[in-house]
Amino acid sequence: MQVIEIFVRFLLLGCYSFGGPVAHIGYFRHAFVEKLQWVDDKHYTQLISLSQFLPGPGSSQIGFAIGLERAGLAGGIAAFIGFTLPSFILLFVVSSLASQFEQHALFQGIVHGLKLFAVVVVSDAVMGMYNNFCKQRFHIGIAVIGAAVLLSVPGIGMQLLVLLAAALIGWLYKGRIPPSKTVSPTIHEKSKNTVIKWPLIGFVVLFVGLPLLSSVSAAWQTFGAFYQSGALVFGGGHVVLPLLQQTLAGLISQDQFLTGYAAAQGVPGPMFSVAAYLGVQINPDQGLLFALLATIAIFLPGFLLVIALKDAWLSLANKPAVGASVDAINAAVVGLLIAALYQPVFISAVLTGQDMALVIIGLFLLKKIKCPIIYLVALFIAIGAALGAVTMV
Repeated sequence: MQVIEIFVRFLLLGCYSFGGPVAHIGYFRHAFVEKLQWVDDKHYTQLISLSQFLPGPGSSQIGFAIGLERAGLAGGIAAFIGFTLPSFILLFVVSSLASQFEQHALFQGIVHGLKLFAVVVVSDAVMGMYNNFCKQRFHIGIAVIGAAVLLSVPGIGMQLLVLLAAALIGWLYKGRIPPSKTVSPTIHEKSKNTVIKWPLIGFVVLFVGLPLLSSVSAAWQTFGAFYQSGALVFGGGHVVLPLLQQTLAGLISQDQFLTGYAAAQGVPGPMFSVAAYLGVQINPDQGLLFALLATIAIFLPGFLLVIALKDAWLSLANKPAVGASVDAINAAVVGLLIAALYQPVFISAVLTGQDMALVIIGLFLLKKIKCPIIYLVALFIAIGAALGAVTMV
């Protein structure tokens, strides 16, 4: 019965949790700390810190951890399915219908409006992450150099090198730059502080082995591409954009990718549900299968790490080398997102001065007027539809 309750609670949250990871954290706190009292405030804060130290979908990892503690692995899976199911269904349906209208001028106008909206959202994400992760000149330098390198030499290989270099630099400077996050040593006094080995082994085996299977079939290639992206996304949410765009090169077009990314902004639940949209686009004939493969693959690495490190993470996170490396990686991720803002987001969406004007207005509405995301999605869809209708006249 506990598993069913977890599923229902998270399903309800998945139906109205608009606003991205930060908003999701607020919804979870209201539901599971204040209302149901499944965890206390201190423990919940520590779960948030855990999600920030690990790659993967931050808010979904918090939900998974709550379900895991409530009813074991079955509880964690129930939390994931419940929270993700509404956005999965919506994006699967939208993606399945998209191919029927892709040549229509009105649809193309809507796609263009959504691409402009993506520029607004990614710009906001860059500014927010810069403010959070680049508070010292050391980290600003990492972000700037990372962006410059990736703009000059784009590609998934260079992205991985930038992240690895940032981790190494952070480790080398661990004594000079204090970590931005520290964790209270009072978490789980009864915890054994041990690493659970099987999920960690599974994480590594899949990370190394899946690329070797990519030539076997399109299904394995898709699963591997989404798994690799999910395993390398520090910061969650929008950070998945540049990694996915590079790993899916050749499988879908930039227009398909950006349309899916923008559509994901307009549905509740986790940003990583964009995988459902993209999976259908990769193989429309087996849309449901590929949507499921992509969605499971992108969430799986983050959940494996939560299972493996949930009890031991406290002692790891408080080590200067680990904290400094994670902070440096987060700064490099800002550079990654800056590069993605230019290519593919900006150059494929902003084609005229009118487009740039709409982006500026969108940023003003989002940052200063605090217009809800769902209203902005509707606005840009309406603008795109109007522009498409004009071309039909």
